[in-house]
Amino acid sequence: MAAARSAVRARLRARYAHCALDCPIHANNEIATLGDFFAVFHSLLRPHADFWFRGHASLKFQLTPSALRFPQADRRTKALGLVTDMRRFLEMRLPRPPAADDPLGWTQVAQHYGLPTRLLDWTRNAAVALFFACSRHDAEDGLVVILNPIQLNQAVDRAFPRVFNLQRDERVIRPYFDLDGRVNARGKRTIAIDPAWNTERIAMQQGAFTLHGSRNFDLNAAQASSLMYVPILREHKASLLHELERVGIGEMFIFPEPEHVCSHLRRAAGL
Repeated sequence: MAAARSAVRARLRARYAHCALDCPIHANNEIATLGDFFAVFHSLLRPHADFWFRGHASLKFQLTPSALRFPQADRRTKALGLVTDMRRFLEMRLPRPPAADDPLGWTQVAQHYGLPTRLLDWTRNAAVALFFACSRHDAEDGLVVILNPIQLNQAVDRAFPRVFNLQRDERVIRPYFDLDGRVNARGKRTIAIDPAWNTERIAMQQGAFTLHGSRNFDLNAAQASSLMYVPILREHKASLLHELERVGIGEMFIFPEPEHVCSHLRRAAGL
């Protein structure tokens, strides 16, 4: 048994040798079923501790927000400025626009509609993260990332470790929205924040965010010692998606918009 587990670990580590994430791999078992998946978390995560999850369908993906992935600082700054332009066009079209002095609310709207921001999406639901790890790039291996958000935020406030939110921690969060796209080695760290649940999608996906500052754009184990990932092999993605669908985690259930409901119905009908 020990030899077999050692062989599995060696094979998984070899397949993930070129993973873009700079954090440890948890590769004791191959994830072929939902039972395998939840067994990993049962043994890995401490009871009553707060953990967030993120699914990557490809090993090429990094833990970097969309606006900060551009190699040039001027392009990053330009991407971050699109939120201001969006507000001019969308404010009267949204049924419930954020308040004028709510930078996080407007940035969430931008994130929802596909504009680049300095937010990175996470979920409190490990099954939702597994859906995203399996839902695309069938020819590639995927993974589920694990983060303890409170441990991440201890680097900013050791006295009162918590997940930050704008109502209670405005002094911490608001300055991030004044940053441009330049790197600053002494700048602001990445932090974990609770979103305003201002869309049905965020609520259904149990969404959360990391808000990335200017010190490091890519989140790694040097900033968050809890950070690790669980491998999801490409040959198991389809069967895992079928299992997730049976327990209510599928496109129609976590993307409430009509186009996703129609996509689900078309796929379910085999059309």
